[in-house]
Amino acid sequence: MKPYKHDEIKAHFEDWLEEQTQDWIEENLDDLHHHAFNTDYYIIGTYQATQWLGDKVFHVIDEIKEYEMFNFGEVNTDFSNPENVVNMYTYIIGEQIVNDWIAKTDGKIANPEPLFIDGQLLPSQG
Repeated sequence: MKPYKHDEIKAHFEDWLEEQTQDWIEENLDDLHHHAFNTDYYIIGTYQATQWLGDKVFHVIDEIKEYEMFNFGEVNTDFSNPENVVNMYTYIIGEQIVNDWIAKTDGKIANPEPLFIDGQLLPSQG
């Protein structure tokens, strides 16, 4: 079973990837997860975060606790702030999404922009 909101978070990552160049991705492959999920907020606003969490809020909190205890030996997320909860959860799920993407694609954009030189489409290298 996929984690809560997995497909939405994956779509966010895919949209973010489209804004990057292949060269930048290759140069930053080791930090891709950080750039995609830790340099900007996924959700801004208490109301929006509360709506996003819905009736899965306690499941999300449990996921965050388990992740932080395993990785840091303590829990640091402020669970009284819905924005913090959503953003930490998307960071956690995003880590697996990025790792899966790298494993499947070897860090290559699936459908890169076609290359043109002097208005001529270059032949595919595939």
